[in-house]
Formats: sequence, structure tokens, C-alpha cells
Amino acid sequence: MRALASRSFRTQASRRPIESPAAAKKRADRILAALGQTIPDARVELDSSNPLELLMATILSAQCTDERVNQVTPKVFSRFRTAEDYAKADRAELEALIRPTGFFKNKARHLIGCGQALVKHFNGMVPRTMEALTSLPGVGRKTANVILGSYVGEPAIVVDTHVKRVANRLGLTRSQDPTKIEEDLQRLFPKVQWTVGAQRLLLHGRYVCLARTPNCPHCVLFTDCGWEGKRKPT
Repeated sequence: MRALASRSFRTQASRRPIESPAAAKKRADRILAALGQTIPDARVELDSSNPLELLMATILSAQCTDERVNQVTPKVFSRFRTAEDYAKADRAELEALIRPTGFFKNKARHLIGCGQALVKHFNGMVPRTMEALTSLPGVGRKTANVILGSYVGEPAIVVDTHVKRVANRLGLTRSQDPTKIEEDLQRLFPKVQWTVGAQRLLLHGRYVCLARTPNCPHCVLFTDCGWEGKRKPT
């Protein structure tokens, strides 16, 4: 099992030699500049009209595509408009509404618990700090960073499965731990680029640097990518 896990990691990691901090920062700047050209509008693709909707949609997006979540949330948001609505929700009704997102029992429990915590501790409002956000049921650093970056306006690096894959393939990190990846990207990216830079990595992974069939020949980062599985242009 260890040998298999090791081989699996190498297929996702960059073979680029270890760089000096200065060289790594320069390459990160090139990556950010290139992605800025190809993904100028790097917004979160979860549909929402207020912080509470974004929070609940992000919880629902765990192990689910944003596209599927966006198909489900209109009915959820029309039925549950406030934190108190979620706090008092009928579990069976909520489970039925969010079933298509998968893991619906756990997610319903988190949405209800989150609503209850918001009502009890934050007057029904979505909090604006990492500590407060991660105190909510179902909210980890990834979800908290979505809220901080997209709602609060604080520099925040979201690390999801796409960011993890792309950052490793590009050699921006050598870790599989989301918190360590976040720290590595914080060191490489200018703080003003944390939110948009991470979102561009995410979208690049979603649409170009796919897990199984990456579109390497048409990737703007081809030159700066040292991934051993990189497909060469024909």
C-alpha cells in the first residue's frame, strides 16, 4: 500500500528541482500573470446573493460540483431565507431538497447546526473572522476562506481538490495537506493576489489541468510546469 501511495503522489507532483525562494517567487509571478490573462474574471462559481447563501452553498459543495449545487440551491434559498429558518428546518424536508448534492444527511445536519450557531452566537449574521467561521458546524478552513475572500474582502487562499492538484503539478508545493499548501501559496503569492490567484488555480484545475485528462498542449503554464505526467504538444 505504501509503494502504491508513493507512486500515486508522484504522478501528481512536479519533478522540477528545488528552487531558491527568489526563483520560486518569480515563477509564481509568471504563473499568476499567465492565469490573469486566460482567467480575467475569477469569481466563485457558486450562485448566491448574500453571505448566508454563499456559506450554505459552500457547505453543500463538499464532494459535489458547483454546477450540481447551483441546480439545487434555488429551491433551498427560496425556502430558507434566514439563519433562523435553517435553525428550525425540518430535517427530512431539507434532506429531500439537498439529496442531489450527496452526503445529504450529514449536510442537512451541518446546515441546521450552522443556522442554530449563527442564531445563538452571531445574531443570525455570518461572522467575519476565521476563528468565528470555523466554529460553525460543517465549516473548515476551505469554506471559511471562501467567505473571507468573497464576502469579507480579506486576502484568503481557498485550497480545494483542484488547487491541491494544480499547485503540486506546478511545484508550488510538495504537500498534500491543505493547510500546508495554503501556507506555501501564501509565501509565494503577493498578499493582494491570494484570493484571486487561488481562485484562478482552482478554475484552471477545473477546466484545463484536469485530474485524468489534462489539456497540457493548450495550457498557458506548460513551460513553467515540471509535472512528470505532462502531455507534450503533438
